[in-house]
Amino acid sequence: MIKYIQGIVFLLSLILSPFAVAQTKSSDAFTNKSQQFTIRGTVKESDTKRPIKNVSIQVNGGKYTFTNTEGAFRVEAKIGDELIVNHKDFHTIYYTIERDENIDVEVEPNINSVQSKKYRKNTTFGSLIDSAKFYKRKSAEKSIQFVSESIKNSTSAKENAEAFETLGDINMYWKQYDLAISNYKISLNSDQNNGVKLKLANAYKANKEYQNSLLVIQGLKLSDLSNYQTVAYYEALGDTNRALKKYNSSIEFYKTGLEVAKQYLISSKITDLNSKLAQTYNDNGAKTEAKSYYQNALSLAAKENKSRAIKEKIKVADFNNSNAEYEEEIVLRKEAIPQIEAIETDSLIENESDITVQKQNYKIGTAYYLQKDYNKAIPFLEKSVEEASKRKDLVVEKDGNRKLYEVYKSAGDFEKARIAFDEYAKSLEKLYIEKEQQITQIARFNKNIAEKQNRIISLENDRELSQSKYQLTTERNKNQKIIIYSLVGGLLLLSLVAYLMYKSIKQQKLANNLLALKSLRSQMNPHFIFNALNSVNGFIAINDERTANKYLSDFSKLMRAVLENSEEDFIPLQKEIELIELYTKLEHSRFKNKFDYNITVDKAINLDHYKIPPMLLQPYIENAVWHGLRYKETKGVLDISITKTGANQITISIIDNGIGREKSKALKTANQKKQNSKGMGNIKKRVFILNNMYKDKVDVFIDNFKNTGDTGTKVVVTLKRD
Repeated sequence: MIKYIQGIVFLLSLILSPFAVAQTKSSDAFTNKSQQFTIRGTVKESDTKRPIKNVSIQVNGGKYTFTNTEGAFRVEAKIGDELIVNHKDFHTIYYTIERDENIDVEVEPNINSVQSKKYRKNTTFGSLIDSAKFYKRKSAEKSIQFVSESIKNSTSAKENAEAFETLGDINMYWKQYDLAISNYKISLNSDQNNGVKLKLANAYKANKEYQNSLLVIQGLKLSDLSNYQTVAYYEALGDTNRALKKYNSSIEFYKTGLEVAKQYLISSKITDLNSKLAQTYNDNGAKTEAKSYYQNALSLAAKENKSRAIKEKIKVADFNNSNAEYEEEIVLRKEAIPQIEAIETDSLIENESDITVQKQNYKIGTAYYLQKDYNKAIPFLEKSVEEASKRKDLVVEKDGNRKLYEVYKSAGDFEKARIAFDEYAKSLEKLYIEKEQQITQIARFNKNIAEKQNRIISLENDRELSQSKYQLTTERNKNQKIIIYSLVGGLLLLSLVAYLMYKSIKQQKLANNLLALKSLRSQMNPHFIFNALNSVNGFIAINDERTANKYLSDFSKLMRAVLENSEEDFIPLQKEIELIELYTKLEHSRFKNKFDYNITVDKAINLDHYKIPPMLLQPYIENAVWHGLRYKETKGVLDISITKTGANQITISIIDNGIGREKSKALKTANQKKQNSKGMGNIKKRVFILNNMYKDKVDVFIDNFKNTGDTGTKVVVTLKRD
């Protein structure tokens, strides 16, 4: 017997899991007056049919919007809500929502403050769409059939878009996410509606195509969205990031959406986002924050309606269970049971919902079992089995019998445990048979839906073909416009050629700049190389071979670093500091008696954040040593400091107390003046070209260090962060 049961369990584990999701409706799978939906409509003048824009459309629940230039609007509402249509040109109109429908408001011009109103005419297309929405939760096949008929009667691209949007909504309800994606895309081909784009993003997310979902959401412009859509935008980003387990990003998006919802008093979204924040914090391990947001959601849901309040209460109970807070869980579930029973008097709650009485009894019994309070657990588990049997909920009946077996076994009542296990085996066998039937039904259902979808796509293709033929016929009567179009095309072509020429010149200029930079980078001051080699020769001449080897080794390191960076426009600041440290060390070893040097770097600077043209500082240091400090009668000082002067800016100061620029110029030979002028000119050209290419990234300022005596020289290089 046990082997038989184990075999059934194994088969169920293989078969049930993929289909349980395919066929079951969501945890909200019950129909009552609290169900929200999108009301679409228009406001037009009755005689001219001219659309009226900027009409205020408000629902007494707090949501509102305005009509667009086509007089169209969309707003979230539920049955029983009052729709308030207000504009300065006609008296305010009040209408009670009776079902998920489209509403067309027609008003007469405001003559002596007298106006009349008329709601949707039962046009063929409109009535078919309304029927499709009515049957959406009852029969997918009927609902899709009505959409198919509406497409045949569609007279505009806007109506066609609405038909395929409705078809996508039906697919989403029946968890056919791939079909929903296709139909939302077809709808968007006819009308680029932001509401449909948000639905497409949700369909991608439901189908686990998270990157596509993000692409659709990020393609929306916030400035084009209504207040409600803005909240939905941030909520969708939060949902997708949560699905990707990017909890911190998800929390930030939810919080932004919550702020917008609070600003515009969108009460239902305030509750939803508090609940989602709680769930995300819980997923991220932040239990304290999760508990706080759950309490907010619980309090807000209680102010909305009974069903919303119960759903939130069950979520909090599940949260308590996950944190082993069984007493709090039990209290919430016991409070929920009579409230669920009250709702069931006028609403149908399907077994797949999380808020059935049998499931709450089962979870209360399980909580008592986890507390090892077996006497209290048993009555609730028995009640769950009884309710599940009465409601034909084989899943809960099976789970309840299994848990009863575990409770009796733990309590030491092995006879009752045996009986409970037998009942569990029977329930499991019945569930196995039922699921086999469901699998067959699902296969048949999916096949029928696929066939209907194919027929609808064929209708759409036929409609597009008919429109193409009509457009072709129309074009034959417009030959007189060909010359005008040709002239316009010629102008556009000339504009394109001019643009391409401008772009080519710009690219050529950029290429020339790059070539010039490369040429300038490759020119290292020949004085330095010549003098360095003379120094090596001098050390060898006085038999100071060790110093010569060390100098030559350091010199080769510097040359290698210069060559490695010769192809780069910018290198990390850290590398440049290492280069000038090595270069200054080499110069100091040659002129030890002429100067001392200091290189200081502000610790507040993050060196990884800044980049600098390679060997930009070396020529200024060379000038300071060779033309300032070398001729000083007393020992001088070279001070190099790097300091932070702004949030994204640093200053590099190269200061020497040498003889100064004027005295140095007087001492130079004609050849030295020429070489120095060329070296400084190369630096200026590099800085000029780089600033043109990278928007004033580098600035160089040169001045006397002092006004009297050995005036010295001060070079200040300002470097901005990207």
